Formats: sequence, structure tokens, C-alpha cells
Amino acid sequence: MRKSGFHLRFRADPGSLLTWMFAAIDAGSGARLMTLRVVKNMGSAADPDANFGLPGWTYHDAEVFALEQERIFRRSWQLVCHLNDIPQAGDWQALEIGHESIVVVRGDDGGVRALSNVCRHRAARLLDGAEGCAKKLVCPYHAWAYELDGRLTGVPGKRDYPAFDMADYGLHSFPVELWRGFIFVNIEGVGPSVAEMMAPYEEEVAPYRFEEMKALGRVVMRPRTVNWKNIADNYSDGLHIPVAHPGLKRLFGPGYGIEAEAWVDKMWGPLLQGVPGGSSEALYRKYLPEVEHLPADRQRLWIYFKLWPNTAFDIYPDQIDFMQFIPISPTQTMIREIAYVLPDERREMKAARYLNWRINRLVNAEDTRLVARVQEGMATQSYTQGPLGNGEVCLKSFAHKMRTLIPETRLPTRPPAGWSANSEAGHIA
Repeated sequence: MRKSGFHLRFRADPGSLLTWMFAAIDAGSGARLMTLRVVKNMGSAADPDANFGLPGWTYHDAEVFALEQERIFRRSWQLVCHLNDIPQAGDWQALEIGHESIVVVRGDDGGVRALSNVCRHRAARLLDGAEGCAKKLVCPYHAWAYELDGRLTGVPGKRDYPAFDMADYGLHSFPVELWRGFIFVNIEGVGPSVAEMMAPYEEEVAPYRFEEMKALGRVVMRPRTVNWKNIADNYSDGLHIPVAHPGLKRLFGPGYGIEAEAWVDKMWGPLLQGVPGGSSEALYRKYLPEVEHLPADRQRLWIYFKLWPNTAFDIYPDQIDFMQFIPISPTQTMIREIAYVLPDERREMKAARYLNWRINRLVNAEDTRLVARVQEGMATQSYTQGPLGNGEVCLKSFAHKMRTLIPETRLPTRPPAGWSANSEAGHIA
């Protein structure tokens, strides 16, 4: 049996930008199998644990989970849908995150609002399902009625409520941000905007015309019995690509890069050219047509962005996919995903999109097995925390934020029960 290892080369680019080159070497033949390029090492010398991943106990601890809900998911921007998903007055889509049930609705005035999906009377859920259309939001419990802007306008038996001002009981609203056609909500409105987080890449994503895209199908929900951080780590991990994803290795060959900005991880892989064969990867390269609005260097390139903490965009020449890793419990996560496209009736484009789905279906299945193995290992008492290499910049960036917001996550073993009552959050500049 032949073994593969990793060889590390280093060079310094102008402007103090660090670039690390990983080359997988076949020990039998000496041939280079794949290269992982890593740029912008964001590790901080001020963090004594900068070269370590998060401890295993943090991936299944109930107190960590509770603090994550409070300090991360109530204070981060969450993608709900695209403006084109709710084109008419009354159209709505729902999201449950951070112990909140939220509906984004198009108003009679054409505006978009994020409202609590909970009646102000007895807290009954107003709307069921993931999407729909309504002239008013009427509670199925006691028929309190709300306008599309959240105002309470109907209360059966209103005379029975002394000193009751309906203007004080409109639906709770949440901050909304529109970024390139996509609608984000933030429960507490804390932290940098999506535009600020994506600022380093605005010129790069501009040619894809996100604002004009429409959904390809509907939102798919995929439950996973793992901690959400496990999925987030795996998404930004570059080292496993040549080891665990043979299809992506066929697609990209020796080139796959990762980098970490302050709030965004970026991964990318240029498509190989001129490789014969009948695999989905070879056929995708064969049939993928030219996309007129994309520059030449984007015609054969796959790009992945992960926004802090749990939203990912996969950007392809033929479409974009988005995924969210929504925490349900310390060991349960719901992956929420959907694809968006620009209208294109060419047979070649339809073939490319089908092949894209086939390629990524296999990748998702491989990742599902991988994260399950890791989750099981995180639960063992013998595992504490593992080292991170200089090139694992995305995992370092993620762990640094976690240790800042929940300082106890730097402890290699779980502290005594009740520790979270005295935890004090740090601040990410």
C-alpha cells in the first residue's frame, strides 16, 4: 500500500502577505497529487492558543450551546431569502434561529420587514411552514390580526381589555439588511453589517449579478446529528479536499486555495482543462458554456465564501448555492440550503447545472460521513484538543472568535457544571 504525505514550502509575498504551499506527495512515485495554497495567515501572536483548535468538549456541551445562542446567533446576520423570492405584497418566508421565529414579508408599500412570527396575545405561532402569501397575519388561536407592516388592527372582544392601546402591541420587528438582493436579519442588530464583512470581496462578486438571480427549486432542510461548529470547521478546512473528496480532486487537480479575512473565509479551486473521461467532473468541464457577464478568470473557477458564523455561499459560473448551519441542540444541526441562478435556457447550461448537482451530492455525502466521525471522536474523554498548522488559517480564525466570545472554550477540559453563570464575553473588534 502506497502512502501519501504533505510537504510544506514557504515564501513571503510583497507587503508582508504570507503564502503557504502544501503539496500532497505520493510516497511511492514521488508525484505531486495536489497543492493547497493558503494566503493571509490571520493568526494572532497575542492569543496563546492560536495554534490549537477548540477542545472536544465544546462540541457537545449544553452550556456552550446556550452561550452561543445568546452571544453569537442573536447577534449575527442570518440569510432568509432573496428579494425575488417575495416579489408581491404579502409574500413571506420564515426562518427559525436563536430561539426566535421570524418571517420576512413584502409589505403593501413594497418594503421588506422582518417580523416576529409570534402573536402578542398568548404567543401562538402565526404562520406555519417555510413560505406563503397572506393579506393579513391572523393568529389561529384568538384571531388577533396584524397588517403586513406588523401593526395590530384587529382584536375580537377588544372592549374586554381595559387601558389597552393596540398601537403598543404590534409585532416585534428585527433589523433587516439587503445585500446584493439577499435579505438578512439580525435579532439584536449587533455587529458589522454583511456589506462590511464582504467588503474585501465586493469587486470579486459584483460580476455574478446576484441581484437578478432567482431560486432554482425550494429551500431544502437536511438534519445532521453533529454540532454546528463541526460543519462550519469542515466547510473551511482545505486539508481534507485531496484526501476525502476524489471528485473535487478530479475537478481541480493540484490547485485549491483558502484564505481568512476578519469575518469571511474564502476557498477556491480552478477547473482543470482538457482532461478526458466520462466522470461527472469531466462532463461538467466539457458542457459548461461561456457566461457572457463573467470575466475570463471566472469562467472556470469555483469559489466558496463562509460568513461568520454559519452562512456559506458556493459561487459557480453556472449558479450559486447557499447553506446555513442552524444549531438545534449541542449535537444537532439543520443544514438549510437552496440554489440561485440567472435565466439561461441553453442545453449546455442545463446539463452543467445537473452535473454540478451530481458532483456536490457526492461531496455532501462524503462530508456527512466525515463530520459524523469527528463528532464521535469529540465525545471521547481521551481527546482534548488538536494542534493547527500554519496553513489552517480559517480554523484558526474561527477558533479565535469563539475563544473571544466564550473565553472558557480555551480550556482543554470541561469546567465544573454551572460555569457559564460566571462567564464574561469578550469583544471582537
